[in-house]
Amino acid sequence: MNQTSQNRLPRIAASSYLNTAPLIWSFLYGSKQGGVELFTHKAPSRCAEMLSNGEVDVALVPVIEYQRIPDIAIVPDVCIGSRTAVRSVVIASKQNNLKKIKRVALDDSSRTSVALVKIIFREFLGFEPEWQTSPPDLRSMLERNDAALIIGDPAMKIPREKFRVFDLATLWHEFTGFGFVFALWMARANAAQQVRAIDFKAARDEGLANLDKIATQYGDQTISAEEIKDYLTRNIAFQMDEDMAKGLSLYFELASKYDLIQQSNPLEFTAY
Repeated sequence: MNQTSQNRLPRIAASSYLNTAPLIWSFLYGSKQGGVELFTHKAPSRCAEMLSNGEVDVALVPVIEYQRIPDIAIVPDVCIGSRTAVRSVVIASKQNNLKKIKRVALDDSSRTSVALVKIIFREFLGFEPEWQTSPPDLRSMLERNDAALIIGDPAMKIPREKFRVFDLATLWHEFTGFGFVFALWMARANAAQQVRAIDFKAARDEGLANLDKIATQYGDQTISAEEIKDYLTRNIAFQMDEDMAKGLSLYFELASKYDLIQQSNPLEFTAY
């Protein structure tokens, strides 16, 4: 598994959340269909495990894993991030004030957002609640906790009239002035040939050019095609700008400060 081969398709992995759709649409339905072996999983954490274990050459991975998985590099020019409000990474609570929260249930499919929540409480709110890791079921999470971290599509479906919902990208922006990067394509160091065979930037651009099709494919009774298109254009940024890059550097710095990672390694990018 750890050895790359010249005689096989590149193996890539990504979560099946809505916010990944523009990045993988080309591989599933567009011009790059059949050019890779694509694995999709509901949990972004599983994609990180596949990359760490050598099961895939490249994966769309929660950014915190860049500091945890050895011998990987970032694919440039493509990301999943937010400049202000992300909508799909939130704390849901019956409390109107974050400073009154004493226990938080953490979505076990998340890694970057778990670290982000802990940083927000420790660095910006000045205290730390109790944490409980839990499957992402809001009802059960709130049975014993004051708040719950929910990520991905389930976060967008939380009834706002029943809960106070705090958007993590909004909180981060309010406290730091920066945007936030949630996930990046990352590649194993021994998969340089496979990475060069894939134009992730072109795949992203093709996906963004087909947002109407994506919105129709993903729309259902709980979230409309119009809302999906709005989310993918207004809330999610698929290219990291300077502001988001500064936010990423600060995030790693604070993650190191609070021992959420062993050290903050500089960003290294793959070469096409």
